[in-house]
Amino acid sequence: MRIGAHLREDTDPLGMAAELGIDLFQMFVTDPQSWKKPAPNPRAQEFRESAIDVVVHSSYSINVASLNNRLRMPSRKAVEQQAEAAADLGAFGLVVHGGHLRDGEDRMAGFVNWHKLFERQVDKGGFGVPILIENTAGGDHAMARTLESIDRLWSEVGEFEQAGFCLDTCHAWAGGEDLIGLVERVKAITGRIDLVHLNNSRDEFDSRRDRHANLESGRIDAAVLAEVARTADAPIILETPTEDIPADLTYLRDRL
Repeated sequence: MRIGAHLREDTDPLGMAAELGIDLFQMFVTDPQSWKKPAPNPRAQEFRESAIDVVVHSSYSINVASLNNRLRMPSRKAVEQQAEAAADLGAFGLVVHGGHLRDGEDRMAGFVNWHKLFERQVDKGGFGVPILIENTAGGDHAMARTLESIDRLWSEVGEFEQAGFCLDTCHAWAGGEDLIGLVERVKAITGRIDLVHLNNSRDEFDSRRDRHANLESGRIDAAVLAEVARTADAPIILETPTEDIPADLTYLRDRL
């Protein structure tokens, strides 16, 4: 099992990953709050040749499900550009949030927009890396909060080879999904889990709040989180508060 962490602000992620003794790390390739096109990374060859794997998290502004052309179109472009930048680093995937619609909009149209994202890219030869769709924490109009919505989403994207799934435990808890047996229920829908964001939650079950906590300091039983990690059979990324990531790594290694 490969275990790693999101390295948020470190200027030398490979060095920090080696210091932590992790197998992989997650990073952004551009400002996560902007639409700026990723610049070439001067250390790309070093990333590609490293034994430490990398996965890229896309910008938070991306919403490919949107019915608003002024948001959906730049979102599609940003996914394409950031997947290309991820490929240049030798990353194994680009994590993209499921997105959401506005009140009163047709949810089915949002799921279809996800289909169109992959369908349009097929004509261009595909994305640089697989797109790992991540479940989200809140919003009645979210595309990937509940298992029911993930099921509807997968009916639109499951046919595409480059469509993968990232399971976030804090998001699932905050979205009202019981973590016990969740891995099996997700795999029954998607047939796969390509990455796990293993995070505890600062808030109560079904809170709709996306506030991460370290593994042993949140509202979720840490043993349940360890069981998710064990059964998912996928790489693990911690997105927990930075100062206690070493303790989180120790906890996981002791149990897995």
